[in-house]
Amino acid sequence: MRKAYLNWSSGKDAAYALYLIQQQKEFSVEKLVTTINSENERVSMHGLRKDLLLKQAQSLGIPLQLISLPGDVPMSDYNDIMERETKALKANGFTHSIFGDIFLEDLKEYREQQLQKVGSQPVFPLWKKNTSELMQEFLSAGFKAITVSVNAKLLDQSFCGRLIDEKFLADLPKGVDPAGENGEFHSFVFDGPIFKVPVNFQKGEIVERSYAPASEKKDNCFKKEPEAWDTRFYYCDLK
Repeated sequence: MRKAYLNWSSGKDAAYALYLIQQQKEFSVEKLVTTINSENERVSMHGLRKDLLLKQAQSLGIPLQLISLPGDVPMSDYNDIMERETKALKANGFTHSIFGDIFLEDLKEYREQQLQKVGSQPVFPLWKKNTSELMQEFLSAGFKAITVSVNAKLLDQSFCGRLIDEKFLADLPKGVDPAGENGEFHSFVFDGPIFKVPVNFQKGEIVERSYAPASEKKDNCFKKEPEAWDTRFYYCDLK
């Protein structure tokens, strides 16, 4: 099997991508790689505490590599940091990089271009899957996840800190992707067939945070026009 690392967000897409890859037995996933905000020690975008991230990796039984990023890192700096890290992974025998992307073409193209620079190959096990069917498969496989961040422009506060189940999917407003692939919501997976034991946690407060638009963002790892970025989110603090 070919040696690979998985870009681990702590959420459902990464978890299901790992599940499928492990079933296919084409790649040996020997490392999880996660970017964290160095200012608050939380997973980028998801806002998950590093302690819970470490518990996830321990239950998965796969070594975790953290890449620390400043909270407001310019895109050029982000690219430099990630190129350095991916070069090091390639030098250590990791030939493939696995992502949980589903249908964002520009993001996929960005990842392919960046990895090409260091001679690594991207792998997209969820690519172009129907997201409604994908979420049904995710739940049927026995995964359990909770929303930790929701886009306040598209979802109200009641969707934050909520278990992702059939009722959650049925309650999503029209136009919201069932897998949150457009950034509508982010999740924390705490149980499922890839975990040795469930990851214990407690729900904390839900807070609303706003961000000023910027000409460059790292959140989805590629550029968009400033007005295209949503700036208000609800976060559920898990402990």
